[in-house]
Amino acid sequence: MKYYIIAGEASGDLHGSNLIKELLKIDTSVTIRCWGGDMMKAAGGEVVKHYKDLAFMGFIEVVKNLPVILNNLKFCKKDIQLFAPDVVVLIDYPGFNLRIAKWAKEAGFKVIYYISPQIWAWKEGRVKGIKKWVDKMLVILPFEKDFYKRWEYKVEYIGHPLVQVVEEAVQHKNDQPLFCYDTASGNEISVSADNFSSQKKLIALLPGSRKQEITIKLPLMLEASKKFSDYQFVIAQAPGQNLDFYKEIVAGYPEVLIALQGQTYSLLTRAAAALVTSGTATLETALFGVPQVVCYKGSAISYQIARRLVKIKYISLVNLILDKPVVKELIQNELTVQNINTELNEILHNENRITQIKNNYSDLKKLLQQGGNASSRAAQEIVGFLQATS
Repeated sequence: MKYYIIAGEASGDLHGSNLIKELLKIDTSVTIRCWGGDMMKAAGGEVVKHYKDLAFMGFIEVVKNLPVILNNLKFCKKDIQLFAPDVVVLIDYPGFNLRIAKWAKEAGFKVIYYISPQIWAWKEGRVKGIKKWVDKMLVILPFEKDFYKRWEYKVEYIGHPLVQVVEEAVQHKNDQPLFCYDTASGNEISVSADNFSSQKKLIALLPGSRKQEITIKLPLMLEASKKFSDYQFVIAQAPGQNLDFYKEIVAGYPEVLIALQGQTYSLLTRAAAALVTSGTATLETALFGVPQVVCYKGSAISYQIARRLVKIKYISLVNLILDKPVVKELIQNELTVQNINTELNEILHNENRITQIKNNYSDLKKLLQQGGNASSRAAQEIVGFLQATS
């Protein structure tokens, strides 16, 4: 079998890599061509486009980069035709992947969508297109099955792939040292309970994966380090972003460390609290059991447009899934240094608040485990579909 898999973001690279591993367990002879990142490549996929060249944040940024996006679409369609896969597997990344779904279906290819676009947040009408273009939809959030049911579209809930990923990371915590760049000395160091001299508790800073969002949010997060000198602040370097990019922003904060690429999970296994940008990272942080403050701030124009279009009560997946404000969300104008300091103090020192958060995290995990091992289930569903329709 030949698979063409498209992931356009860091989270998609993670889930795509685990899907590839599971597909290869079922059939070692499969050929996989993909858009993704280093993890999908390491898992056995041939990466033709890296996600770091695809991710554009916000409405204005998308408009500015429209020529690049259109060229990518043109290239993708041609590449799929030349590869002639048995199936096109799309992972989230809706702005791009829904266009490919339409084209691929009309071109005669089978289309499977793994990790539904968040159309329940805005543009619900896109379900009409999905029903036409997507042969099988695999969803990873509990409420998505009921959402699609209202549109008379049958989907498969397979559980969330992060549950298994995080469990494995926690199990191997002691085997995974935390390697960081020390901004004060300019050296790489290993931070662990054994050799980190200050023995301070760690606060993880997860400012996002795209340059635009990191540039806006990280400086505000860093200011909090001045008020919490008893803690060690550590930034998670995003995949695809150069260390020099972070060094420029961190200048003036010599006590702050930068966890090197691929160290985010090692950081979260050790963190006492976290400041996290909205998105998949909020869910990852919750599954690690780390109390968090969710931080979001975009360009003024993009935010105003989103405010009028998005139809959800919360921006963090934790709150959305549980349908209540489990973690504090500081959005746009609320994302100030003072508010960050206040909320961070709560999740570090208010024992009642910490207990409440962790109890809700436990409920969240139970919900997300209902489908079993999501990556394995996804591979089985995809192979089963191909066998049934071949």
